Formats: sequence, structure tokens, C-alpha cells
Amino acid sequence: MLYKTKLILIIFMIFFLKTNVSAEYDKLAYDFKFTDLDGTNMNLSEFKDKIILVVNVASQCGFTKQYEGMQKLWENYQKKGLIVIGVPSNDFGNQEPGSNEEIKNFCVSKFNISFPMTEKEIVIGEKAHPFYKWAKKNFGKSSVPKWNFHKIVIGKDGKILKTFNSFTKPSSTKFTKYISNLLE
Repeated sequence: MLYKTKLILIIFMIFFLKTNVSAEYDKLAYDFKFTDLDGTNMNLSEFKDKIILVVNVASQCGFTKQYEGMQKLWENYQKKGLIVIGVPSNDFGNQEPGSNEEIKNFCVSKFNISFPMTEKEIVIGEKAHPFYKWAKKNFGKSSVPKWNFHKIVIGKDGKILKTFNSFTKPSSTKFTKYISNLLE
């Protein structure tokens, strides 16, 4: 009886607790492009062999203070190989209604942001930016933002390593330790 229970539990874990939808990536993060807030192409291929943190952001969100932690990560780990990318989105509660210029002015004046920021993008649903569709296809539902300041960590191989929800602060010990360990 105990053997059957263990076997059923193992089978359940194998099939239902799997977070990565596809072990075979048809593309890598490096295959995608964004446009930055100034209208310049931002090819993720420029960041090969780096750890990339992609965060969908919004200026009028309760999590907006996380910009501070993102900037601190950028300042502390950029030279060690971390790229931080903010992706403004108005998908959740219309909390990023501004133009690209307004977003840039807000980020610089309020948080002195110097890490790369893309133009405003759709990050969920059928009209999502191709990067976010790719993330969902290859890493599953945990890569789909549920709210602003959802974090996707891309490894040096161009594949998603892990995702963190909006409640995980980039300044938290857990998060900074995770990033630091990746860069060692």
C-alpha cells in the first residue's frame, strides 16, 4: 500500500509539477529585439553571455519603488555581467499611461534610472511582444506576468532560468543572492 502511494506521488510530481513546458527551445532570448525609449533598436543579441533580468514596469503602480532596487542591481552588478531591462507596460490597471518621453522623464527624475528601458509594450495575451510569447511557450505560465514588476531571469545561454513574481523585491536578500550566485 505504501509503495503504491509513493508511486502515485512520484508520477504526480513528474507530470503536474513541471514548470518548464518545453525542454527544446526553438529560439533563444538573443533572437529578440525591442525598441528603447529613444526609438533605437535594442537587440538582445548584444547581451550574449550575460545574465539578463527583464522586468515589466509601470510608473503608477504600488510596486514602482522597485525601480530603486533594479537600479541598485544595475549599479552593483553591471560590470560583473548583469543586464537589467525595464519593459514599460500598461497591461495592468492602466498604470503606465504615459508616452515614452514621459516614462523616461519619470524614471530619470524619480529614480535616476540608467539601465536600458524599452518603449511601452504589451506583455500578456495574443498581442504580447514576441519575447513574452516565447517566454510563455518555453517556460510556461510562471513566465507570464500577473502584474507589474514581474521578473524573468535569462541565463548566459539565452534560456530562461527562473521567474519571480511582483512581490519579490529586487533589493531582497533572496533575489540579490540569487543574482550574485549566477555571476560568480
